[in-house]
Amino acid sequence: MMFWFIVSAILLLFALRLRFPYFIAEAKYMCRIARSIYRTTKYLKSKPFYSLVDRFLDSVQKNPHRAFIRFQDETYSYAQSDKQSNKIARSLLKHADLHEGDTVALLLGNEPMFLWIWLALAKIGCSAALLNHNIRSKSLVHCFTCCGATVLIAGAELQDSVEEVLPALREQGISVYILTDHVTAEGMESLTDKIAQASDEPIPADLRANITFSSPAVYIYTSGTTGLPKAAVIAQRRLWAMSFFPSVCGLKSDDVVYICLPLYHSAGFTLGFGGAIERGATVVVKSKFSSSQFWDDCRKYNVTVIQYIGETMRYLCNTPKRVSDQVHNVRMAIGNGIRPEVWRTFISRFGNVDIKEFYGSTEGTLGFLNYAGKIGAVVNVVVTLLPKTYPYALVKFDQEQEEPVRNAEGFCIEVVKGETGLLVAKITQKAQFGGYARDPKQTEKKKLYNVFEKGDVYFNSGDLFRTDHENFIYFQDRVGDTFRWKGENVSTNEVSDILTMPTSIEEANVYGVTVQGYEGRTGMATITLKKDHQFEPDAIFSHVTTYLPSYARPRFIRIQDCLAVTCTFKQLKGKLVEEGFNPAVITDPLFVLHETVKSYRPLTRDTYQSILDGHFRL
Repeated sequence: MMFWFIVSAILLLFALRLRFPYFIAEAKYMCRIARSIYRTTKYLKSKPFYSLVDRFLDSVQKNPHRAFIRFQDETYSYAQSDKQSNKIARSLLKHADLHEGDTVALLLGNEPMFLWIWLALAKIGCSAALLNHNIRSKSLVHCFTCCGATVLIAGAELQDSVEEVLPALREQGISVYILTDHVTAEGMESLTDKIAQASDEPIPADLRANITFSSPAVYIYTSGTTGLPKAAVIAQRRLWAMSFFPSVCGLKSDDVVYICLPLYHSAGFTLGFGGAIERGATVVVKSKFSSSQFWDDCRKYNVTVIQYIGETMRYLCNTPKRVSDQVHNVRMAIGNGIRPEVWRTFISRFGNVDIKEFYGSTEGTLGFLNYAGKIGAVVNVVVTLLPKTYPYALVKFDQEQEEPVRNAEGFCIEVVKGETGLLVAKITQKAQFGGYARDPKQTEKKKLYNVFEKGDVYFNSGDLFRTDHENFIYFQDRVGDTFRWKGENVSTNEVSDILTMPTSIEEANVYGVTVQGYEGRTGMATITLKKDHQFEPDAIFSHVTTYLPSYARPRFIRIQDCLAVTCTFKQLKGKLVEEGFNPAVITDPLFVLHETVKSYRPLTRDTYQSILDGHFRL
């Protein structure tokens, strides 16, 4: 009898596998989702509130000697990191006069101090604003101001960037601390010397007694369509949800996570760092991504889980082949933006790494995970409860008007399978939209009202998707004035504002163009010159490299007599994007940013071909 029962069970599983090829992956995914929902609900209902830093402290008690952070040749255990963050917390309480509910802005690169400072701030009930350390000048002041921070902590190597905006910070009465033992500039204080003298005794929990699931935990900046970055408010509830995501992917407590993405990004901070804390795992922090050092690092630190964006995966696939390509212990990769051809190449070359491709935005209310491993897709919604628990839809979108198409009753129209539509997600108690700090106008712009019925409210993702016949969802493009390059969102309006600062440039229309062999879109600007002025390639190069981070600098510049606009004076980009940067097609003067000679140089047909061949690097 038992024999036939076993045989029947095997046949049933085999039949299910034939009828539902992703049944096992679906079952694992749903179990992990259920577990994360249960634990999140438990934490949110606990009194006092159980935060991510409390989860860290539990790991300190349970596994004090387990490696928490590995950086270069140093290893820091959970206990050592706990004591270091206690010292930082006590020094900030004493010298910066911080209190529960205050916000501190961090201008730091990838290093252990970044993580210790955040733990310290969380222990005393403060939130952190994670500033992009590449930004400068106007953008830096804007990002600092909009989060409402009273204190700025910057790395020693970024002191010059801080000094540039110090007068504006001093006008606001901001306390500025540099991670060094001594500073000479007036208006700034050293911090590492104060940390060294502080006690490492535990921080009393009552200092954060009033923190709840709705309290801001961190501010993470995202580029939108308005020009300057916006500070997305990540509440404690959302931080938990994002930190649980890696465990839904399959992250375990004995994993070693390699973080080479910026910690000021939601991927590096909430998924990498937060996910490791949630599981009690180990993180390897890399100062910056290096394709040549990547696999050597993975072998050195015994990495089992890596993070990626599409561009980093392409870089890895473009490195020279080595006999050791498959000599590593990496079992899983978590990220987004990988193209199908890169996905296939990566698996073929580096071995059977389980790629967990996902879709999500820092401020969005919904995320997708391709748990089934279908190349090119972001999720499969055959039998998941996602549409019922977190309602969403793909709706018809008018590209010219840049708004959803509505029917005679004024409601949005869902697209059919195979048709591209705008992703909208319903805003509910379970799926809340935190909005942007001190920016109610931009917060409101991300909301769509009366989408399918009177009174409903949906989050406008700004991203276009399509669904295939198997119900897999595929990312298609993003709408609005933002494009993605080098793993960063680039705001065309912000770049335009910077480009028109020189006296020679009258107007600038910025957009992204596709380039063979590159992920995302490369920045290009069509400009007009002021009367009696000429294009100054050396001066413009110096200007954009001073005021814009590398990924936002226009690689191509096109000069026209006038820019095409609509009747409402909105710049037209569509035709310019289609025309690209081919000098054989475009008669207008074309220039390319040339890093070696530190200037913009005429884009000739030979240079154009060199770019396509991959010899001239962008």
